[in-house]
Amino acid sequence: MTNKELVAKCIDIAKNYKTLYVMGCFGAPLTGGNVTLYCQNHEYNRAADRTRMIKAAANQSPPVFGFDCVCLIKGILWGWNGDASRTYGGAGYAVNGVPDIGADTMIAKCKNVSSTGWNKMEVGEAVWCSGHIGVYIGDGLAVECTPRWENNVQITAVANIGPKSGYNARQWTKHGKIPYITYEVGGAVSTGSQAVSGGSTATISGIKVGDEVDFTGTKHYTSSNANNGKSFKPGKAKVTQIASTGKHPYHLVKSTGSASTVYGWVDAADIAAGASVQKGASVKVKKGAKTYTGGSLASFVYSNTYTVMQVDGDRAVIGQNGAVTAAVKVADLIIQ
Repeated sequence: MTNKELVAKCIDIAKNYKTLYVMGCFGAPLTGGNVTLYCQNHEYNRAADRTRMIKAAANQSPPVFGFDCVCLIKGILWGWNGDASRTYGGAGYAVNGVPDIGADTMIAKCKNVSSTGWNKMEVGEAVWCSGHIGVYIGDGLAVECTPRWENNVQITAVANIGPKSGYNARQWTKHGKIPYITYEVGGAVSTGSQAVSGGSTATISGIKVGDEVDFTGTKHYTSSNANNGKSFKPGKAKVTQIASTGKHPYHLVKSTGSASTVYGWVDAADIAAGASVQKGASVKVKKGAKTYTGGSLASFVYSNTYTVMQVDGDRAVIGQNGAVTAAVKVADLIIQ
């Protein structure tokens, strides 16, 4: 996994999944037997207030996933993919050459560890203070899982760099490069001692980071220049990175509610720009989406197909047979 892939996954979890701080949990959905397991697995979780929180989050649809600080990093590196049907959300245990270690041990194993140079950090570096760890995602921000503030996986400001409007801020002690990932610099891959350039593949004009596209292929790769890929399902996905000189120039993450399972680098030939949401389009609503003003939608809304009756900026009114169902965000609609 590259540093940019790690960052994209951290951001995806923070923004697109319901999570809860659960000590010793590396991405397990809080459903079924997992609820009892994680109420008992650690002294911290056995405290009455934490047990109540875990039980309150239990058996929701979509499910709440449990993480703690270092288990967020380990879970991702162990293969977590948000699969609610798997005991650990798709993660293995101590796989991919990544041991089961705590936050303090992980920073000790990091490379180029420093307590200065915060403004020069590379994305994907670990940020650490005693007993706690997060991941730097750029622009003065980090992703961390903490019981503080929102009690979940969240994006916070790195106070060592400076405050950021709208974000809680944490002062960290050290930062360093996680030894289990590869750090990419620009269009090349940093291996610590040399940079190896990739091949050349044309990108698609007009597609940019943040766009939703149709992934039409069946294979993705762990880096933009990897030789061997893994099979995944096609469907709607979001562009999270572009490596214009890579053999597989687009990094995709499945869209919320999409049938796709893609999470990796793909060929330009395997994506198509998504159609824009316009009046008259047939759409479905992404699972978990809210009304435009943040209200709840009935569960049946996510399984029905609707007609777009009106579009005004990022706001769309949807309905059936001329009757309005709801006003929602355009980004929460999937064109059929």
